[in-house]
Amino acid sequence: MGEALSQARLALTAGDVPVGAVVLDHRGDIIGRGHNRREATHDPTAHAEVIALREAAAALRQWRLDGCTLVVTLEPCVMCAGAVLAARVPRLVIGAWDPKAGAAGSQWDVVRDARIGARVEVIAGVREAESAGLLQDFFARRR
Repeated sequence: MGEALSQARLALTAGDVPVGAVVLDHRGDIIGRGHNRREATHDPTAHAEVIALREAAAALRQWRLDGCTLVVTLEPCVMCAGAVLAARVPRLVIGAWDPKAGAAGSQWDVVRDARIGARVEVIAGVREAESAGLLQDFFARRR
């Protein structure tokens, strides 16, 4: 989670919502990093999770990320939860919950929805105060 938080701080420097993500391989080595880049790239899909998943898939030279873990500072949205499922990521570690748009247990639970065969293990609340604090500070400054 420490590296995911560092990634979130990189998003801040670019004026984007401070969300960071990393993908760990089965040994625990980081094979993908990402932070929100929507503002810099003008790309609505440039969420931290998607960027980290793309980098991990490139590193492994395959789209299936079974055996990997996605660590993210904020609960994924519906799009990112779908990307987790599409990549076959079996484990998701979350810093802060997103009660407004989260899709891993708060608003929706896409990653564990039996109707679509989803079986992602979710571990939440890891360094939650730090993750939430970055977001709270960012949005307080924007208001």
